[in-house]
Amino acid sequence: MTRVVYAADGRELAVEEWGVPTGFPVFLLHGTPGSRLGPVPRPMTLYQLGIRLISFDRPGYGRSDRMTGRVVADVAADVRLLADVLDLEEFAVLGRSGGAPHALACAALLPGRATRAAALVGLAPAQAEGLDWFEGMAPSNTREYMAVRGQGRLVSARLRSIAERIRADPAQHVADLYAGLTQSDRRVVLEAGMRRMLLETFAEAFRTSADGWIDDLLAFCAPWGFELGDIVVPTMLWHGANDTFSPAGHSRWMADRIPTSTVVVQSGSAHFGAFNVLPDVLTWLSRPGGHRSERL
Repeated sequence: MTRVVYAADGRELAVEEWGVPTGFPVFLLHGTPGSRLGPVPRPMTLYQLGIRLISFDRPGYGRSDRMTGRVVADVAADVRLLADVLDLEEFAVLGRSGGAPHALACAALLPGRATRAAALVGLAPAQAEGLDWFEGMAPSNTREYMAVRGQGRLVSARLRSIAERIRADPAQHVADLYAGLTQSDRRVVLEAGMRRMLLETFAEAFRTSADGWIDDLLAFCAPWGFELGDIVVPTMLWHGANDTFSPAGHSRWMADRIPTSTVVVQSGSAHFGAFNVLPDVLTWLSRPGGHRSERL
């Protein structure tokens, strides 16, 4: 069942739990656009791994209220609040795609609570010095981020129009998405359970508005509000080598700036390949201690 938690400023946060209620807690930070509904590993997988997976709608998505002007770092306060409400002293954080920068924010800003972090197919900061940010990125994504960088909040009207179409027909959005995928990603999305979860999460993401999507994109293109070098907990950066949504060079760049990081770039895989490695990543996240040389 969805649980609603109230932030100090009165915002509602919608929370979902999966897996073993007494298992090792892992916060899952969803993609962009996305929602608390996943995609998540099969229940049997979570039970076999002994994982208590906790997901929530970021502000503006699903049933969570908008937080106007939020930056990536703001997610740490929400995760701390949810951990307090759920009586969790320690936990790991896992972010995929648009959730990856938010997982890194928790790693940097909650070192006494977050034991480990995993950022899968994530973006580097827009201000990343020495990184060709758009190299290897699909033209559609490049245009999207260039528009946000150049026009800021002026792009919101177009994004709201797109969100309306997705809400009206999420199946068509998944079909359109499929058309632009690599072969490895197509194999992942063709799986019936994955398509069902994608339909559910896109429909829920835009339940009331496109605010969460708009605010995510603005936050990615603005300063994140923390330094990657401040991360001191073991951190896994995973990327599919053929990713064109967020190119693998972003994870390589971040790995050079996170002293406690391990980077894995998997050949023959792309953006949606992150779902296939979730069981191994969750196993890694639940280990005690850790050091830079660890591998999946």
